[in-house]
Amino acid sequence: MRVFLCGVFSVIVLGNLLGHAQTATSKFALKDGDCVVFFGDSITEQKLYTSDVEEFVLTRFPRLKISFVHSGVGGDKVSGGRSGPIDLRLERDVFTYHPTVVTIMLGMNDGYVRPNNPAILATFEDGYRHIVEVIQSKVPGVRLVLIKPSPYDDVTRPAAFPGGYNSVLQNYGEFIGGLGHEKQLQTADLNTPVVAALAKAKDINPALSITLIPDRVHPGTGVHWLMAEAMLKTWEAPAIVTSVALDVTKSQIAMEAMNTRITGLRRDKNSLTWTQDDEALPLPVASSDEDPFLDLVARSSDLVDALDREIVRVKGLPSATYRLAIDDRVVGTFASEELAIGINLALLDTPMREQALLVAFDTERKNDIAKARFGLVEHETDGLSREAADQLYSLELRAVARQRQDAQPVAHRYSLLMIP
Repeated sequence: MRVFLCGVFSVIVLGNLLGHAQTATSKFALKDGDCVVFFGDSITEQKLYTSDVEEFVLTRFPRLKISFVHSGVGGDKVSGGRSGPIDLRLERDVFTYHPTVVTIMLGMNDGYVRPNNPAILATFEDGYRHIVEVIQSKVPGVRLVLIKPSPYDDVTRPAAFPGGYNSVLQNYGEFIGGLGHEKQLQTADLNTPVVAALAKAKDINPALSITLIPDRVHPGTGVHWLMAEAMLKTWEAPAIVTSVALDVTKSQIAMEAMNTRITGLRRDKNSLTWTQDDEALPLPVASSDEDPFLDLVARSSDLVDALDREIVRVKGLPSATYRLAIDDRVVGTFASEELAIGINLALLDTPMREQALLVAFDTERKNDIAKARFGLVEHETDGLSREAADQLYSLELRAVARQRQDAQPVAHRYSLLMIP
């Protein structure tokens, strides 16, 4: 016997819906017009956790115009490094951009990969405090975020020495937390959640876990997403991309929608169709098949639940299996029971994720240009270098425009078809 979608009407249109659409409210700390400067050492210079934050903002808040500057230099300590002493670094690589937000992540190099040493710790504390006070003096009103340094991997491999080097970095983190409390500044802990994920990853897959921070210092792409998550949680980033709940139990379809607008909702004997005009895109991350390192990190953490919930829930469907298509692309097959619980589209190969990955590509290209410009400014020796840097800055602005254009969501057609 053929099963039909319930209801006495063969078609129900949007005008007969029960329910309403909601706009996702957010306490997200970044605002339209902000300029964010990420300041740090080689881990910031990797432009990975910083780019992840940038991509999140572009895809989750595509209407906001926020600029991002990546000012990390390998080997830097609180005193500076190969790119100049700290006061020069701050003047050239921070203040030049008139930031409204500055994040500071230092410490990995300051401990010299040695056991805890009170004199070295005191040097770090004095230097870090100097950085904070100079920034506050030069840029009144700037919103500072003090970052507890990411871990040295003493989890998946034996510690470098008794107690491990990460315990030294945690001591630095305790100072940073105390300084943040003293000065009423935000702090972000990029150490604790990564250590917890490394421990869980080691339980899941001991061999692969050692690749998450290959040299024990510089995280791979998956761990950088965890670091970005910690930053974004500090800024109260929302977990929801979009959320749609449909209930076809009665003759009229009840609907709730968050961060999206639904139109053209129709039901016939064996299908349910609608159009979604979303306010955001999912995270621009590869699938688990494409990136086993990110997959291991995701299984070892709350990354998806915390940042990437793109939910479709349909209750009241007759017990059967249904094929979900978006823009005529089949993205999955689900039992009615699964649909009633809810499907996270962010985990599927959808047109929305495809668009988000384009934004990630744009961001990589933009930051490649920025890196080349940064290198010229860092070692500027003649007028030709200045001219090249100016040209690159113009190209960078064009790349930013491309990012923002490609991040604008578009409407998509959804269809749920019962499989006989």
